[in-house]
Amino acid sequence: AELVPGTVTAIMVTIDYAPGDPGWLGQAWAALADSERAYVSRYALGRDYQKVVRARLQRLASRIEGGVGAFGYRVFCDSAPVMEVELARRAGLGWRGKHTLLIDSGRGSTFFLGTLYTDLPLAAAAQPGADHCGRCVRCIDACPTGAIVAPYRLDARRCISYLTIELEGAIPEPLRPAIGNRIYGCDDCQLACPWNRWARPAELPDFAVRNGLDSATLVELFGWSAEEFALRMAGSPILRIGHERWLRNLAVALGNAGGGPEVLAALRARSDDPSPLVREHVAWALAHAGRPQPRAGRPPGFSRPDP
Repeated sequence: AELVPGTVTAIMVTIDYAPGDPGWLGQAWAALADSERAYVSRYALGRDYQKVVRARLQRLASRIEGGVGAFGYRVFCDSAPVMEVELARRAGLGWRGKHTLLIDSGRGSTFFLGTLYTDLPLAAAAQPGADHCGRCVRCIDACPTGAIVAPYRLDARRCISYLTIELEGAIPEPLRPAIGNRIYGCDDCQLACPWNRWARPAELPDFAVRNGLDSATLVELFGWSAEEFALRMAGSPILRIGHERWLRNLAVALGNAGGGPEVLAALRARSDDPSPLVREHVAWALAHAGRPQPRAGRPPGFSRPDP
């Protein structure tokens, strides 16, 4: 009610986004293991999910209006302070996993959540879903930076999705090696989750891979100009971070890539970039490149909590 006065009901919906290839989990792990390839979270390989989900919710609202008449509503998809996962849990769409994402036993966690706030007094459709994580801690073990500090507790300041997308300034140096080749988001906790063996492939063509982002190299993407970035990322959620943070993320990944001739040449080519943020990360990458890289390094002081 504080966000949308008059709201009494939240209608929760989901849309699947997992890749269509049945071997997508193995392919994702293979991409993460190849330090020269760029890894983009699977949800961001296609069109901007916020626009797609909100547009479909708007059409749903129009259909409801056609049946009941004018009513008050507002649509959301990861676009406002809405407790989407908790609302979806209460709507019976799944349970909250130890990585804090919503899990459905029939399709894992690879789906977007959409919310329709409305002033219609609708009855609850279902009971909250029961927790089926049991003693499993695979998501906690898989987190490269130890951001899942305890079951059902996430320290966003250490989460690679936060660091590569939401954080506007410099990425903390102790966390940079653990980022590996992840340039936009992170899927490790979902890739490790056993329930995602039943992930449903995306039915909407909007979420098909664009611009070869599932196979692009770090050097290739680091060479994009601001104009090329804007052109290629038009309609993508990645566009929101801007070219400067795109280069920041890629510089870190290149610093973790092993220090080959192409990597070093790409970094040196941007050593005098107009952005102080980019220059600082390039300088770190040049100093860091060539050092032995752990497969999934963790920052100092990390220890796995008891399940």
